[in-house]
Amino acid sequence: MDTTNIAAVTGSLSTVGYGLAAIGPGIGLGILFGKTIEGMARQPEMSGQLRSFTFIGLAFIEVLALLGIVTPFFLK
Repeated sequence: MDTTNIAAVTGSLSTVGYGLAAIGPGIGLGILFGKTIEGMARQPEMSGQLRSFTFIGLAFIEVLALLGIVTPFFLK
């Protein structure tokens, strides 16, 4: 029986993993800022408090993105 390779995967699969890991924080940032702007439009007097919570949420979401970058290097 003759077996041939139809397609071969070359390169590092960690780049695919990081690409998938970057999708989550991107969606999260879009939802976070969209809801913050919506909240500021509905209640302008709460804009200061919403802004501070937005920056805290931004920090947590960016930590997830940085973990997605760093994790493949530790798992090698």
